[in-house]
Amino acid sequence: MHTLWKGSISFGLVNVPVKMHAATETQEFKFNYLHKDCKNRIRSIKKCPTCDLEVGTNDLVKGFEYEKDRYVVLSEDDLASLEQPMSRSIDILDFINLTDIDPIYYQKSYYLSPEETAMKAYRLLCQSMEESGKVALARVTMRSKQHLACLRVFEKGLVMETMYYPKEIRHMDVVWDHLVPTEAELTMARQLIENLARPFEPEKYHDELREHMAQLIESKVAGETYQVETPVKGGKVVDLMEALRASIALTENEKGQLMDGKEDGSSKPIKSVKRIRADKPVEVAEAGESVKRADKVQTSDTEKTTILEDKPVVKPKSTLTPRKRTTRRAKEA
Repeated sequence: MHTLWKGSISFGLVNVPVKMHAATETQEFKFNYLHKDCKNRIRSIKKCPTCDLEVGTNDLVKGFEYEKDRYVVLSEDDLASLEQPMSRSIDILDFINLTDIDPIYYQKSYYLSPEETAMKAYRLLCQSMEESGKVALARVTMRSKQHLACLRVFEKGLVMETMYYPKEIRHMDVVWDHLVPTEAELTMARQLIENLARPFEPEKYHDELREHMAQLIESKVAGETYQVETPVKGGKVVDLMEALRASIALTENEKGQLMDGKEDGSSKPIKSVKRIRADKPVEVAEAGESVKRADKVQTSDTEKTTILEDKPVVKPKSTLTPRKRTTRRAKEA
């Protein structure tokens, strides 16, 4: 993996030299703007509107707008003077429980691998953290910005999550806390959650929009046409209790199929249920690989939910992946 940063983990008197690597990568497709007539790529030109001149990279400086159209210029020396002597160090501040950190604080994940001379100290830190069940809260400076970070053990190594500071977290304006669901609604909602509860299997989830984009690009390259199949829409309901009942009936049916598949050794796809909104008509259910629909049939005495199954929708899979690009700053690290 490409090294983005080199430094060391510091806690107490222990210093562990490490290298930083990106732990995630985007799978989004990047598009370029082309000239409509000749299909050649358009250049991005930096131009000064005052001098009416094209400006090169060496002629650019950093400025902060402290008033409208008024800037204070900061040189590279000014910014370098703010860096602390230990800016190449990941300073561990505290060891805490992972459950104490809300996921809203996380920014981006990085792998930390040891230098050859620090493998034993690195392994010691990993094993001691894993056995204690603690994660490390640390401070690190990267690219002239000081980050709060969380270090934890992942796949027998260390991963560092950069974090937002509390002042960077926006708070919600709660205007619905006075609404109290009925006990019947809570009971049915809990039952629906229990029916949808599954072990976390990350390989089960995939980006359908990215897959459709890959198939569309491949079709365009081959000179063919590609059309996304319109999903089958489910029945409409307007009452929250009706939506809960229909959803529970659907998930009970799917749960039974899943259990039957486990008993006979076969594997069944796990379906997904679309979100339910009570303020307007919604689709009560939608399947993932096999599309289902829950229709309400109301009589004078009873109310029934009929589950209708359509034929499975087979989606061709694409092997096309976005081109990886390495930024100039990453190459220089």
